[in-house]
Amino acid sequence: MAYSASGLTRLAGGSGVSLWHYTTTDAAATVDAANYFNDSAGMFSVNDIILAVTASGGTPVIKILYVNAASATAVDVTDGTTVSATDSR
Repeated sequence: MAYSASGLTRLAGGSGVSLWHYTTTDAAATVDAANYFNDSAGMFSVNDIILAVTASGGTPVIKILYVNAASATAVDVTDGTTVSATDSR
């Protein structure tokens, strides 16, 4: 699958940085690849943070990414940090 702007929501922003939420059935490795968000390039700024809810074989994978390069036509995000949790109770 490819990037879909309908999965992207701006949650907050201030001081030139925005916080975004993105949901997709794409794998985490696909989402954090360079140019994945290019169709919405004009919306992003360097250091914007993206909370990405992705998929891996039907299991959600949550990653925190940030934009490390942005122009009017291209976006590159970091590989991000995977959020993990244990549900022991």
